[in-house]
Amino acid sequence: MKKLISTHKVTFFFVLTFFVSWIGILLVALQTGIPATENDFDRLLPIAMTPYLLGPCIVGLVLTALLDGKKGIKQLFKKLTHWRFKPKWYALCALLLPLLAMLILWFLSRFSNDYIPDILTADNKLNLVVSGLVYGIIGGGLFEELGWSGFVVPRLRQRYSVFKTGLIVGFFWGAWHFLPILWGCGDASGSLQLSLFLPGFFFHYAGLIPFRIIMVWILEQTKSLLGPIIMHATLTAFLFFIFNISKFGVPLFIYYACLALAFWMIVIYLIRKKGIHKKQLETNEVHQE
Repeated sequence: MKKLISTHKVTFFFVLTFFVSWIGILLVALQTGIPATENDFDRLLPIAMTPYLLGPCIVGLVLTALLDGKKGIKQLFKKLTHWRFKPKWYALCALLLPLLAMLILWFLSRFSNDYIPDILTADNKLNLVVSGLVYGIIGGGLFEELGWSGFVVPRLRQRYSVFKTGLIVGFFWGAWHFLPILWGCGDASGSLQLSLFLPGFFFHYAGLIPFRIIMVWILEQTKSLLGPIIMHATLTAFLFFIFNISKFGVPLFIYYACLALAFWMIVIYLIRKKGIHKKQLETNEVHQE
């Protein structure tokens, strides 16, 4: 079994991650159905999402321990605690998504009031910011990236370029979100709200794939998991909490489409200027100070 896993380690990671993450939602769905009603979704979300968010982390740690032993676990946590890289990378990781989202919302709000972010209309702004950051850092960043960036990305990079690695991980990352999106897009009667489901389904491929390519490039530059964790945390905190918009359907689709276009433009720049489509990058600006 160990030899089989070693030969197909990336495949095992994806299969096991989907199984561990989706099992909680599927068990809860036996009671609520898919999609769930709005009330059932809000009530049972913590139960269903706990194994979901822990899936990449648990599978990544278990496979690392099985394949590489204590040495592999030590190296993984060394990447997690490696923080001595240039401040410009911290700034890029922390500000890329918020600045893009803020600029896009500002532009779109010139044409419609549908693009007023929740941070401007929420009664308790502090609670919105804190809950978004906590969920983003712990649930989105830390738990997920121990698996995606800590286990699977380095192994794919042994065979593929930054661009191809990001494409592969981004595709499965988007597919991994399919079940919770479907489960959570029900109305008061449990019928599927296409106006909510379709924009989310679109973004988790059109947007997450280029964003993951950028994250893989950041990991390549810093050799630290902190970069992808920060980027993932800002994506979750700002896009789905702080800079979320209350409108569904066409306005939400346009918002997500603009973000996805911006991400792809950055990817095109990285291909042309940084050579991320090559297996070995021409330059590696890694500085361990």
